[in-house]
Amino acid sequence: MKLGRLNHIGVATPSIATSMALYRDILGATRIGEPFDLPAQGVKVCFVDTPNTQIELIEPLGDASPIHGFLAKNPAGGQHHVCYEVPDIAAAKAWFEGRGVRLLGEPRIGAHGTPVFFLHPKDMGGVLTEIMETPAGAH
Repeated sequence: MKLGRLNHIGVATPSIATSMALYRDILGATRIGEPFDLPAQGVKVCFVDTPNTQIELIEPLGDASPIHGFLAKNPAGGQHHVCYEVPDIAAAKAWFEGRGVRLLGEPRIGAHGTPVFFLHPKDMGGVLTEIMETPAGAH
């Protein structure tokens, strides 16, 4: 397995609208996508494009959202995860499992429409890490 491109940095927020304004009005972002719901993951997301990656804004969608726990500890929000691309999600899963890295659930379809899985932060130097299959036609 070879570490791929940094696809995005996930930022949990209690309000995507407030965070969009921050990125637009304070940081000068000019390309901010429309927020959309990912009910299967219990979140609403929005992508902010930067010249070399994206910021994924993540807001809880309903009371069962996994983001609630993070926001309970960090009420203003904050960096939630980093996401790296791999060419083959199944091969990456086997590679990490073969090295004893714990996966948080099975692969599922992520916000970019490609398979993803998360690696336990205790096995990744304290960083929640998302692994995603590179979208077809990307780069």
